[in-house]
Amino acid sequence: MSAHIDPTRAQFEAFKALERGHPIEMLNLVKFRESASYPDGHSLADQGLSGAEAYKTYGRESGPIFAGLGGKIIWRGGFECTLIGPKDETWDEVFVARYPDAHAFMAMVTNPDYQRAVVHRQAAVETSRLIRTKPSDTGATFG
Repeated sequence: MSAHIDPTRAQFEAFKALERGHPIEMLNLVKFRESASYPDGHSLADQGLSGAEAYKTYGRESGPIFAGLGGKIIWRGGFECTLIGPKDETWDEVFVARYPDAHAFMAMVTNPDYQRAVVHRQAAVETSRLIRTKPSDTGATFG
């Protein structure tokens, strides 16, 4: 499984180029490291944490910023199996986060407190997928 922890410059530029004035929903698929991997010089208190523990720290520190900008988790589920897709992709966290608009997401990721908190996500995550979607009407059938 390839490491996908942070967006590439090209991916972030593509995100920023999209329309920002409507709600967005971000599908999050997250696989944890067995042991968190913090950069040299990081707090000794965080050394020895599991990936799951480091991700919980990220949630505690980033959650108030996310909520303060109007974000909320609208769906969360426990991964069971992949029916279609790479058989080696398994996920520890699967959820959809809704933001009032892309401006709120940008405000979150540029917030200095968030930037301090994201080190815990980076230490926790082995690989992830973050997929931006535009909400649309739901229905009783496909299509």
